Amino acid sequence: MKLVLATGIYPPDIGGPATYVEKLAEELKKSGAEISVITYSDQRSVIRDQHDVIHVWRSAFPFAHWWRYAQALKKHAADADIVYAFSSVSCGVPLWMARLKKPKKVLRLGGDFFWERYTDLGGRKSMREWYGGGWGVGRLVRFLMGRILHSFDHVVFSTAFQQELYEKHYTLPQHSVIENAVSSFQSSDAAARTAHSPFRLLVMSRLVGFKNTEALVRAMRVLPAGFQLTIVGEGPRKRRLQRLTQRLDLCGHIAFTSAVHGTDKREVMDMHDLLMLPSLTEISPNVALEACSAGLPVLLTAEHGLSSVLAQGMVVRPLQFPEEIAIAIQEVAAAYPPAAAIPPNRPWACIAQEHTALFRSLA
Repeated sequence: MKLVLATGIYPPDIGGPATYVEKLAEELKKSGAEISVITYSDQRSVIRDQHDVIHVWRSAFPFAHWWRYAQALKKHAADADIVYAFSSVSCGVPLWMARLKKPKKVLRLGGDFFWERYTDLGGRKSMREWYGGGWGVGRLVRFLMGRILHSFDHVVFSTAFQQELYEKHYTLPQHSVIENAVSSFQSSDAAARTAHSPFRLLVMSRLVGFKNTEALVRAMRVLPAGFQLTIVGEGPRKRRLQRLTQRLDLCGHIAFTSAVHGTDKREVMDMHDLLMLPSLTEISPNVALEACSAGLPVLLTAEHGLSSVLAQGMVVRPLQFPEEIAIAIQEVAAAYPPAAAIPPNRPWACIAQEHTALFRSLA
């Protein structure tokens, strides 16, 4: 079976989606599938390397790089059995433009492009609130997203949460849920953890609008003495967060560091007391599962997509506003360490098997 994975980012780019595609490609190759990956690149030339990764130059003009991406799809995916897209817009639109006839087209959704753009522009509604309220441009957004969804033969959701939301607001093609892998570290005993003094909070994410990190920074002004925050990651909101930290005179309480991976990630987790995920909506937070596996307690936003089994042992609270965040942090610190549970093992081999079964049913 020939599979083409169409993604917006791929290693060495950082981020959960890039890692997901790389890991899935590795496992699918083990099962005997012929795999090619098409991804955007900051390089002008289109390159094919020894690992069958096709890089398409990402310009400042979306229509230009969509057209180039569509040409790459025509060249490398015309005879594929399956094209698996990992972005509704940056990959879905070029796939629609390519007009490929043979391959079945599958879309994976672990986020919402239009809601995320809304939060990038300063919007404060959660995904559920945004879909349930007056949008202003709601009809146009739904029309565009509906057209994109119906250009696919099947939609794979990463969580039942998003599937149920979309079932309510869109007429969907065939669809299913394949939850993310749980990549366990060598777990440590959360019950044996002793809080540091001062109490160490950790953010480990891409710094974008819906992550709501600005509210957490403001919560540091509300908290009493005895708390420190480390923000690990990159993203378009980083400079803004650094300026806010300076303006609130919190430089002695908040530190910023670059993204970390592998054993470095585990070391950073071991140095902290609580992982913070105060997102407006957090659909499938892999870092929360990694933290649980490492024995690090997690404070997670109330609007999330994790199943009850995967969220077991996490502290789930409303975390939209600074005051809510400050109250929840003090609650966890006062009863530290909270009861924790190691999430069930869900290896990449299992994820690949579920995808292979789906692809065979479609091809």
